[in-house]
Amino acid sequence: MAVPKVCGIETEFGIAARGADLGPMAASSMLVLAYAGGLEQVGWDFASERPGADVRGFDVSDHAYAPIEPHLVNTVLTNGARFYVDHAHPEYSSPECRDAMEVVTWDRAGEEVVRSAMSRAASALPVGSELVVYKNNTDGKGNSYGCHENYLLDRGIPFASVVRGATPHLVTRQVFCGAGKVGSEAGSSVEFQISQRSDFIEEEVGLETTIRRPIVNTRDEPHADPTLWRRLHVILGDANMSETATLLKVGTTAIVLAMIEDGALPDGVELEDPVTAIRIISADPTLTATVRLARGGRISALDLQRRILVAARSWAARYGLESVGGDGVGTCVLDAWDAVLESLGGDQSLAARTVDWVAKRRIIDAHCARHGHHPTSPSARAIDLQYHDLRPDRGLAPRAGLLPVADPGAVARAVASPPRSTRAFLRGSVIARWPAAVLSCNWDGMVVALDGDRTERIVLDDPLAWNEECSAGILAGCATTEDLVRSVGARRPGDR
Repeated sequence: MAVPKVCGIETEFGIAARGADLGPMAASSMLVLAYAGGLEQVGWDFASERPGADVRGFDVSDHAYAPIEPHLVNTVLTNGARFYVDHAHPEYSSPECRDAMEVVTWDRAGEEVVRSAMSRAASALPVGSELVVYKNNTDGKGNSYGCHENYLLDRGIPFASVVRGATPHLVTRQVFCGAGKVGSEAGSSVEFQISQRSDFIEEEVGLETTIRRPIVNTRDEPHADPTLWRRLHVILGDANMSETATLLKVGTTAIVLAMIEDGALPDGVELEDPVTAIRIISADPTLTATVRLARGGRISALDLQRRILVAARSWAARYGLESVGGDGVGTCVLDAWDAVLESLGGDQSLAARTVDWVAKRRIIDAHCARHGHHPTSPSARAIDLQYHDLRPDRGLAPRAGLLPVADPGAVARAVASPPRSTRAFLRGSVIARWPAAVLSCNWDGMVVALDGDRTERIVLDDPLAWNEECSAGILAGCATTEDLVRSVGARRPGDR
């Protein structure tokens, strides 16, 4: 049976300092510091970070891989998320979530964190200056920044099976979770394409995330017990403004990964050349283009997605939906998947409330028709960017009629509170209760200060073991971090 698909999103944001002489790194640092101003800044524990560990059996962490930058501004929030500077971008990494709806909620909470940070930073800037943040994936000058997803996998599943099973879905899911883009940065003459990241995908399988970006990333850094689990690090997706698109992006991928673990994927959907296919599909908003299958013949992205959905319905009937969060969330994802493929295959305008690229293209087409502008004109490109603007009074996405799926009250609570379903609950609760005593964190542990200048690392290598049900009683009985360390240490490995 498939393991629970604990999942999350890491979003790198575009940033610009308007009216202030700040480079992107300085602007990013100011943004994170503005939000963290009244908080204890919790450092990041880099001891177990191995970004160069490759699932194929080698490790380039000590020589060929870009060095970790521990000096950059970092904070871990009471909601269990990490908000920090990653190279030249502010990044919000959501806490671990149990299902796709939780991911939507804490991803939206991340947008509110960034909006609050922009507002707070304004007071430290000259009058008329501001930091402007965009939830998109390219600066239009050949540079791309990521929106990465993470999924818990069974270590016992051969990685070759993950590659073979996940690739067709990852290549074709852009039809409903692409963010849309004017023009191309890959030398193509396309006027509008479905995905912002497709121009930057160059390999089918690989370790890199900033060059030679792959469809399937091979980083072997589970942030959990490595004898039991893997973490699939998905880097090819777009950052979505549509909550439905985020739900589908994460929810359908979680289902496909669970199907791989249960041996329930359909046969005959492997692609002959996935890298070429991802670009062909992105360049065709009519969704009529076909790509070559490995066993011969051609298929459209929509038809391939329909095949996967039919198999997903059969899998759900046989195995149930507990691995992807239960019947409520799982059925919601399956039904939304069905509905979006139906609308995209018929009257595309019906998808404008759920699919970012359809909503964005409608706005751009209306503008160009009204003013007689070319579809790749500077004004069209400006609208493209403004769709992702997180300023409440300037962004176009909130005015596009996108259908919300997350409860607004839940989003407001998620800004400060962690998910109740994963170990993020203990992390966020400890930071909220003993902020000065938490010296550093990682996803699988935290270092806390004890009496007498002593420290202790609390190991949290089971993503589900420290949820609210498991942790609330322990926290209630702890007056100090000494009590906390004793109580957590008394738990047997694997206790839930």
